[in-house]
Amino acid sequence: MNLRQFNSVLRQVFLLPVVALLVVAGALYLQIRNANATVDLIQESDARISQATLVSKLIVDEESGLRGYETTGDAQFLQPFTEAESHVQNEILNLNAMAGADADMKHDLTDLRDSHQTWHDGFAVPVIAQVRGGGKTDDVALNLHGKVLMDAVRRDLNDIIKKAEDSRTRRIAHWHQQVHIMLLVLLFLALGMGILIGLFTRNRLHTVSAAYRTSLEILGRRAEELFQSEQKLRTTLESIGDGVITCDAAGHIQMMNPVARELTGWSQSEANGQPLEKVFHIVNETSRKTVETPVSKVKRMNRVVGVANHTVLIRKDGTELNIADSGAPIRDKNGEIVGIVLVFRDITMERKTQDALIANEKLAVAGRLAATIAHEIHNPLDSVSNLLYLMRNGATPEESQQFMDMAEQELARVTQISRAMLGLYRESRAPVVIDLKEMLQEILLLMERRFIELHVNVSTDMPQPVSVAAFPAELRQVFTNLIANAAEAASPDGQVRVSIKPQAAGASPAGDGDGTGQKMPAGATVIIADNGSGITAEVQPHLFQPFFTTKGERGTGLGLWVSRGIINKHGGTISLKSDTSQGGHGTVASVFLATNPTINAGGD
Repeated sequence: MNLRQFNSVLRQVFLLPVVALLVVAGALYLQIRNANATVDLIQESDARISQATLVSKLIVDEESGLRGYETTGDAQFLQPFTEAESHVQNEILNLNAMAGADADMKHDLTDLRDSHQTWHDGFAVPVIAQVRGGGKTDDVALNLHGKVLMDAVRRDLNDIIKKAEDSRTRRIAHWHQQVHIMLLVLLFLALGMGILIGLFTRNRLHTVSAAYRTSLEILGRRAEELFQSEQKLRTTLESIGDGVITCDAAGHIQMMNPVARELTGWSQSEANGQPLEKVFHIVNETSRKTVETPVSKVKRMNRVVGVANHTVLIRKDGTELNIADSGAPIRDKNGEIVGIVLVFRDITMERKTQDALIANEKLAVAGRLAATIAHEIHNPLDSVSNLLYLMRNGATPEESQQFMDMAEQELARVTQISRAMLGLYRESRAPVVIDLKEMLQEILLLMERRFIELHVNVSTDMPQPVSVAAFPAELRQVFTNLIANAAEAASPDGQVRVSIKPQAAGASPAGDGDGTGQKMPAGATVIIADNGSGITAEVQPHLFQPFFTTKGERGTGLGLWVSRGIINKHGGTISLKSDTSQGGHGTVASVFLATNPTINAGGD
């Protein structure tokens, strides 16, 4: 059969079902239209029920918020009442709009609106005013009156919902009847159309068989092409430098490339069909708790995911590797997940390098403070020696007592400096409550000599103690770094200002610069500002990159990078704003810390 004959057969086979379907469509059109109209009515009833339920929820929120405020007198309990109050009337109006021409429902809605307004004006508003005025609201008669008014509101709501549900039930029954009739019509029409198409198809079977054989040949060639494409894909996966594991939708392993087999210690034959968590056993490096597998995480979130930092892979022989990985869903043409592919790599050496860089920066901070601290301790000790000399050489008892008091003051200063220095690197295994004001004052004390050498004037604005939960040694490192940077930028004859601004929950922290108004937890923002020459716009994007420094040989390029990692670990934010203009040059570093943060063990 040539192409022209084949096309002719196709047209015939196509036209006959089309004509038959047109007949069926004409017969079923009226039934479908009526059924659709009934469905629209059912959906309208559903919408009324949903809207009435929403109104009921808002009214319940009003009552519960009022009862909480009446019981406790705490304005926080009144928040549900306030939020619901601003929406309930609008939602009643929306329900009224859904009623359309239903006069009975409109009458019920009018009753509901009136009864709710009566409860609001006659009970809720006076109770709120009485609580705010310090009055008592435990009067039984008053509360019974409020209950009666609310019961009236509930009766009206229940009447509306019940009528809508009754209407929906009647419409569903009518729809079922229509569907039953439509199915019978469809059955008879389909039977007739099937017989007609079957006879016609039998008549054309011999003609189509040749075309069928041709199609089989084409499919054979395509299958070969598909096999070759699969072989190329397999070769590509074998050549990837990262570990690759593919699983089915249930999480059972199907394929592992050589890198994955080497990192896990499992061979392909051993791993085939095994659950991923058995072969790819990952735990948290610190807590040793089992980490959620990428397969379950992908299925739960339905997108590409990665594992948390500080994840360890336990190989088959029991050895451990630090890894970074990601999982991605494999989808069919309908978008359904039919498998998961996992890509991971060994970052053990990378982690060791990063830890070494952080330790190096920590030592650098200590080195910068060493000379200053030695001088600060030496001066008080000299004063003590001089006072002892005066006491031994003819001082009166009164003078000796005065000299003794002065010596104690100098020794107290030495003790304060040494404690601050010890606190700079005293590690703690868990976050503790610290006073930011006290910590910053200790850091400024340690750096006092450095400020004198740089000819920098330091002022503070820390009106009250502010406590946060944190790792004190790490925060001292951050603030020491930022204050030292500000002092060097402002030198000589510049100004550095250190301030603390307590932050209420829900507000955007000062100086975050995001402009989004993101809701934040309660905490405090530490602001370190200088009036130096500022940082140019070209340099600012690189400030938090490792090994980037504007200090030449005097800097390691790790200070801000490490500081950001520490602040991120504490669940806070750190940002820099700088101005190089002639009138307002300077740089402002802002660090926000939550009072009760969620510590992120992964740092960055």
